[in-house]
Amino acid sequence: MTKTIADYGAAWQEANDDQRLALLSQCFAEDGRYVDPTANVPGRSQLSVHIGEVLKSSGGRVELTSSPTHHHNVVHFTWHMVGKDGAVVVAGHDFVQLDADGKISHLAGFFGDPIPLD
Repeated sequence: MTKTIADYGAAWQEANDDQRLALLSQCFAEDGRYVDPTANVPGRSQLSVHIGEVLKSSGGRVELTSSPTHHHNVVHFTWHMVGKDGAVVVAGHDFVQLDADGKISHLAGFFGDPIPLD
C-alpha cells in the first residue's frame, strides 16, 4: 500500500507522458476512477493525460504531505500543490479504495480541510 501511494504521488511530479503512465500502471487500475471538485476522470490513461494538463497549466507539482493511513482496502493521505514560485497553491486530502491487486480503483480528492462545526 505504501509503494502504491508513493508511485501515485510520483506520477503527479512526472512531466514525461510515458514515464507518468508507467508509474500509474504500477499503482492505478486500468479502469480506475479519479474525482476531485474540478474533475471526473475514468481510466488510467485519461488520468495520465489529466495530470499532464494540470502540471503544464500550473507550472507546479503535487507533493504528498503525510504518510498514508489505511484500514481494510481504504487509504487516506494529504498533499499540496506547489506553484512555480515554491508557494503552496492548494492543499487537500485524498481517499482511495484499493482493488484486489492493491491498485487504486477509486480516488476521491478534496481541496482544503473540512469547515469546522460552529
